[in-house]
Amino acid sequence: MAKGKARTESNGDVPATSGLARLVPTQQRSRERFERVLACAAEVMAEKGSEAFRMSDIVDRTGISFGSLYQYFPDKTAIIGTLAERYNAVGHDCVRRDLATMKGIADLHDTLCRITDSYYQMFLDEPLMRDIWHATQADRVLQKLDEEDSAMLADIFTTALRGIEPGVPKATLSAFSQLTMILIAAAVRHAITLRPADARRFLTLFKRTLPTDLSILDA
Repeated sequence: MAKGKARTESNGDVPATSGLARLVPTQQRSRERFERVLACAAEVMAEKGSEAFRMSDIVDRTGISFGSLYQYFPDKTAIIGTLAERYNAVGHDCVRRDLATMKGIADLHDTLCRITDSYYQMFLDEPLMRDIWHATQADRVLQKLDEEDSAMLADIFTTALRGIEPGVPKATLSAFSQLTMILIAAAVRHAITLRPADARRFLTLFKRTLPTDLSILDA
């Protein structure tokens, strides 16, 4: 193997270095098959939910053989996890976008409210996210993925806070960021179990509890 080059499989695909898929497809045909699997999985979960979703559903609906399917995804957890990673990446971009409007600590509360609303809207716009979230509750691998997502969001928030409050120790800001993002996620995930009108009322009340400054860190 040449130094600096990733090992490739016979079809030109390369082993995944992150995520839950076994291989990263590089050739167009393989990539199309990979995307067809994910699209079918999303369709099945929308119809049946994550618990009833089976690998055989993919085979039956796409005509892709079990051998080809397992080449990329060892089990349904890997498929759900790959979809989750994609939605998590979209969520990270949304949080970065909302945090970019925070020019000073006076903007903190409004920024956190926007993040809450954006996160909730993502669940409304992408119902599949609800099925993915439900799947994380019963699977340890997906729980770890959820924890990593939470840690990433906290890091993004910490970086933004350090830009406007450089005098506060990073460890303190990190703890504050982690707690805040966990609370927002928990509130939104509860809201999606409610009827829309009840969810809006609940989130309105929740947003009143979000911090307006960092005075809590002085306690």
